[in-house]
Order: sequence, then structure tokens, then C-alpha cells
Amino acid sequence: MELCMVGLGRMGANMTERLVGAGHQVVAYDRDAQAVERVVAKGSAKGASLREAVTSLRSPRVVWLMIPSGDPLDKAIDELLGFLQPGDIIIDGGNSNYKDSIRRAALVKEKGIHFVDVGTSGGIWGLQEGYALMVGGDAEAVQRLTPIFESLAPAPDKGWGHVGPPGAGHFVKMIHNGIEYGLMQAYAEGFAIMERKQEFALNLERIAEIWRHGSVVRSWLLDLIAKALTENPTLSGIKPYVGDSGEGRWTVVEAVDLAVSAPVITSSLMERFRSRDENSYMDRLLAMMRYQFGGHAMEKEK
Repeated sequence: MELCMVGLGRMGANMTERLVGAGHQVVAYDRDAQAVERVVAKGSAKGASLREAVTSLRSPRVVWLMIPSGDPLDKAIDELLGFLQPGDIIIDGGNSNYKDSIRRAALVKEKGIHFVDVGTSGGIWGLQEGYALMVGGDAEAVQRLTPIFESLAPAPDKGWGHVGPPGAGHFVKMIHNGIEYGLMQAYAEGFAIMERKQEFALNLERIAEIWRHGSVVRSWLLDLIAKALTENPTLSGIKPYVGDSGEGRWTVVEAVDLAVSAPVITSSLMERFRSRDENSYMDRLLAMMRYQFGGHAMEKEK
């Protein structure tokens, strides 16, 4: 199947390589010419511009966008609407807010163009392991794209599915990432407690390996923890700063809007914010209050 891949960051490039390896004809485009050349070396074709890349395809065309959400994505879609034709399909495989995806789907539908939002999980491992794909859009477009999804997924019948109308794919991916926040926080807290129990001199790498087999808490995240501890048991050189790309925040807002209790996901998001404050006013205020009401020890900065 033919398609154009726009946006060749690490995930976009890996997805392009996987599709080419499965026999699809991919025309790649990115503003970074070197990024394009890297995927051309893996077998894709290239376009010198977005217009050239897309119009080189036979109609109906498929354009998969792997570019930052927000204004950059809106600008790319506006440009595409200048030369796409009715029946063509735009796929947003990034981490967009599902409400924006609903808006974009309505916008392109006026032009007779399909919009499919694909929540994509797999990160840097997707090239080897395959990607989990949560697909939103109308049934006709999704059916046409099935060969692409089957090639990107871990298996043709596993790891992907049509979850609902436009916006549903990114909504499900948002919840997926919110759950991920909670799982990561629970693992981090548990290992931190064990690391602090100095009298047992626990081998955390060994414990992670034990838990990976037969344990109820085994998971891919635990596999990655075990790998990281093997490479760097003390996690030396890693700054205690945890970023977030937006999906956790959106999940918490959605929970509030729907009046659904989500304390674990919310708390994990708050902990990420907390990790970034190297000079925490909150912690200093807490220490001061404990000293004021109970005379508890309060350490002072040197």
C-alpha cells in the first residue's frame, strides 16, 4: 500500500522502516533533509516538499502525520487541504488532544477528506516489537487502512483496533498514558522504599529479575527497570526530574469533567510536578510548620 509519512523523528522514522520492511511503498518528508536521507537509506522514497511527497502518490492518498500536536499540526493540515482531494485520508499518529482531533475531523470532512486519529504506543521499541494502535475514525477509512495497521502492530490480529469515531483513538491513548503514569509511580515508590532499607542491602537488580517471572506485578515496564538497573544500579548521573508530555494532565481534567475518582493518576502527575522543584518552597514550608506546632527538627541550608 502507498502512503506518505510526514515527520521523521525517531518514532516516525522507525514506523517508516517497519512499513517499508513489510512491503509498503512509503514516500517520506521532513523539513530536516538529513532525517529524510536516513529513511531513504532504509528503502523509502522521498519528496523535496510536502506537496511533492503527497502528490506523487496515486489517489486516493494516505498521509500519516507524526509531528508535534497543536499549531504545527494545524498548519500542516491547512497546507494539505490545499492539494488533497475528496477520498484522501489524513492520519494523525501523534499525541494530540482528542478534542482537537474531533475538530480537525469535522474540518477536513467538509472537503470530503477522511481524518483518522491513531493513538500510538511502543516508543523506541516499536520497530522490533510492533506498535499498539488505538484507531479512531469512520469505518470506511479504517477498513482501507487495515493493511498499514496490521504491518505496524505486533501481529496482524494483535495490538491494534478500531475503538470508535474520530477522537476516540486519541482519547483511549490519553487514558492509556494516564494509567502509565500511575504504574510508573508505583514501581518507583516501591523500589525507593527497598533502596532506603539499607540494613538488608537489597540487590534491586536481582529483585527486578525475580519479579519479571511469575509475579503478578510483571510487566514491560518492569523489564525496562531491570534493564536500567543492570546498566546503572545506582542510577548515577540521572537528574531527578520527571517530564510529562500532556496526556496525564488531560486525563486528570477528563476525570474531573466526568466526576470520576482518579486519585492514583492524579497523584502521579502531581509527583512529576514535584520532581522539578529543586528549591521546593512547599517542602520548606512543611518543615517550618512541623517545627512550629511540634518543635520537630528543622534542617537549615548551609
